[in-house]
Amino acid sequence: KKQDQEKDNMIEKLKQQLNETKEKAQEEKDKLEQKYTRQIDELEGQFHQKAKEIGMIHTELKAVRQFQRRKIQVERELDDLKENLRNTERIHQETLRRLESRFFEEKHRLEQEAEKKIIMLAERAHHEAVVQLNDAGRNVFKENVYLQKALAYHLKEAGALQKNSQKLQESHALLLHQKEINDLLIKEKIMQLVQQRSQIQTLQKKVVNLETALGYMTKEFESEVLKLQQHAMIENQAGQVEIDKLQHLLQMKDREMNRVKKLAKNILDERTEVERFFLDALHQVKQQILISRKHYKQIAQAAFNLKMRAACAGRTEYPKIRTFDGREHSTNSVNQDLLEAEKWTHIEGNVDIGDLTWEQKEKVLRLLFAKMNGCPSRKYNQSSKPPVPDYVVSDSGETKEFGDESKLQDKIFITQQIPISDSSGKVVLPTIPKGPQESDTGTF
Repeated sequence: KKQDQEKDNMIEKLKQQLNETKEKAQEEKDKLEQKYTRQIDELEGQFHQKAKEIGMIHTELKAVRQFQRRKIQVERELDDLKENLRNTERIHQETLRRLESRFFEEKHRLEQEAEKKIIMLAERAHHEAVVQLNDAGRNVFKENVYLQKALAYHLKEAGALQKNSQKLQESHALLLHQKEINDLLIKEKIMQLVQQRSQIQTLQKKVVNLETALGYMTKEFESEVLKLQQHAMIENQAGQVEIDKLQHLLQMKDREMNRVKKLAKNILDERTEVERFFLDALHQVKQQILISRKHYKQIAQAAFNLKMRAACAGRTEYPKIRTFDGREHSTNSVNQDLLEAEKWTHIEGNVDIGDLTWEQKEKVLRLLFAKMNGCPSRKYNQSSKPPVPDYVVSDSGETKEFGDESKLQDKIFITQQIPISDSSGKVVLPTIPKGPQESDTGTF
C-alpha cells in the first residue's frame, strides 16, 4: 500500500512537473511570438515610413519630369516665337525695302515723265509757237491747265505714297516695339530656364542622395530581417530541442505510468483471485452453517417429539414447549441454541481453526474479509458480524439474499464490482481502497 501510495504521489508530481514544464514552454513561446510580432510591427512601420518617403520622392520626380516636359514645351514655344519674330522682321524689312524701292522708282519715273513732258511741252510750245503764233496764248493756257491737273494728280499720288510710307514707318516702329518686348520675354524665359536648370540639378542631386539612402536603408532592413530570422531560427531550434527533451521525458513518464498501470492491474488481478477465494470460502461456510442448522433442528425436533411421545405414554414428564419456526417472542426456541454457537466462550489463545464452529469460522472469515478491504478494525460483540455480503450461492446456482439488495454492491469486494464503461467504450475499473490514505490508480 505504501509503495502504491508513493508511486501515485510520484505520478502526480511528474504530471504536475510535466504540466508546469508545458506551461513554461507555452509562456516562453507566447513571449517569443509577442516579441517577434512587435519587432515585425516596428519593421513594418519603418517600411511603411520609407515607402511614404519613396512615394514623396516619386511624386517629386514626377513633378520634375512634368517640369522638364513643360520646359521642353516652353522652349519650343520660345523657338516658335523667335522664328515668327524673325520671319515677321524679315517680311517687314522686305516690305519696307520693296515699298521704298517702289517709292523711289515711282518718284524717279514721275520726275522723268515730268521732265519729259516739260521738254515735250517746251518743244511743242516752241514748235507751235513757231507754227502758230496766233494760237500761242490759248494753247499755253490750255497746256498750263493740263499741267496743273497733272501736277495735282502727281501731288496726290505723292501724298498717298507719303501716307503709305508713314504707315509703314508706324508699323516698323510697332514691330520694333514688339521686338523689344519679345527680347525682354526671351531674356526672362532664359533666366527662368537657367533657374529651372539649377532647380533640376538640385532635385537630381537630392534624388541621387535619396536613392542612395534608400538603397542603404533597404540593405540595412534586409540585413536586420535576416538577423531576426536567424535569431528566431536559433531560438526555435533551441525551443524545439527543449520540446524534444520534454517529449522524451513525457514518453519516459508515459512508459513509467504504463508500467505502474500494469503493476496495478496485476495487483488487481491477484486481489481478485484472493477475493474470489474468500467469497468461495464464505459461501461454503454459509452452506455448512445452513446444513448444520437444518440438521440440528431436525435432531432437536425428533428428540422433542420422542420426549412428547414418551410423556404421552406416561413414562416421563412432559418437556418444556419448544418452537422450531423461529418466532420472535418465543421463550424456548431452537434458534437460541443456534445463537450459542456464535458466542466465543471457553476459547483460549492458539486455537486451531478446526476446533471452531461454522459460525465462528464465518466470523473469522468476515473479519479477514473486512481487514483485507481496508475497513477500520472494530470490536464486535459475540452476536455481531463483520460487514460481508449478506447473500450466498446455493448448490443449484441460485443466489440467496440475506439483506437489502440495494446495498449488495457496497458489501462485496471492491474488485468484484461491475466494471464501469466510459463514453469511449473503454472499461474503467474501480479504484482500490488503501485504508486511511486512499489514492486513485487512474483509468486503465
